[in-house]
Amino acid sequence: MSKLLIVGTVAFDAIETPFGKTDKILGGAATYISLSASKFGVNSGIVSVVGGDFPKSHLNMLEKNGIDISGIEIIKNGKTFFWSGKYHNDLNVRDTLITELNVLADFNPIVPQAFVDAEFLMLGNLHPAVQMGVIKQMPKRPKLVVLDTMNFWMNNTLPELMEVIKKVDVITINDEEARQLSGEYSLVKAAHKIHTMGPKYVVIKKGEHGALLFNNGNVFFAPALPLEEVFDPTGAGDTFAGGFIGYLTKTEDLSFGNMKNAIIYGSNLASFCVEKFGTTKMETLSQSEIQQRLTQFKNLTQFDIELQ
Repeated sequence: MSKLLIVGTVAFDAIETPFGKTDKILGGAATYISLSASKFGVNSGIVSVVGGDFPKSHLNMLEKNGIDISGIEIIKNGKTFFWSGKYHNDLNVRDTLITELNVLADFNPIVPQAFVDAEFLMLGNLHPAVQMGVIKQMPKRPKLVVLDTMNFWMNNTLPELMEVIKKVDVITINDEEARQLSGEYSLVKAAHKIHTMGPKYVVIKKGEHGALLFNNGNVFFAPALPLEEVFDPTGAGDTFAGGFIGYLTKTEDLSFGNMKNAIIYGSNLASFCVEKFGTTKMETLSQSEIQQRLTQFKNLTQFDIELQ
């Protein structure tokens, strides 16, 4: 079985949406990615850092879901990264209220010996220097390197980010970020330009409007499933990325056709994430629920048409 190494934040979030608010709850990119990827039964491990204030129960929950936590460093006298945000009625728009880097400010990632030979690497949204630090610790290039990043790093660390982008196979960003990175308004032109920066595959996330996959002139679109209830979009993009790379790790098939399947699996899992606050839904999600919703996705997108 192939190994999947996930690099990203394990954190606390406090979230307010039109449907309610939370105190500090479990969050972080690596948390969502790993829980999503765990639904495929892959051998996965996290590289991250938390403070002494991080509950053992959260670590136990990750282990219970089959995730190796030996790469999560615990700084006993430090505090865990904390983010607080408020979403507007349009859940695609949010305000960041508080960002406390805490132990993340001086994070020096150390890849566990058991995962230095991982065939699949997911670089969650983090400082590009941390992402590059992980890449350099792997003696052999993984079969697939996926990068998730955001406009904050484009604004503040673009030279370092561009060096990381050169070394990845897949980049996942939203439509606004794709336009910023490329300087192109058309997402087709944006993807083409980003290809020239290094990645063979460009995944552009469009929130409630689905996701686009670009590769060498090929384009695939996966819709988002229309949902009756959306409580909290936090972590949906990371859950999507976790489903995407989790499926690819399980199948070990990197063809464009299988990438299309991975996009659907990622979208499917993201649709569950938004139904409850934080990681609540992903912690207990069953295979029967996943399969039932995959059928809904298939019915949503499949049609017969007679071509003249």
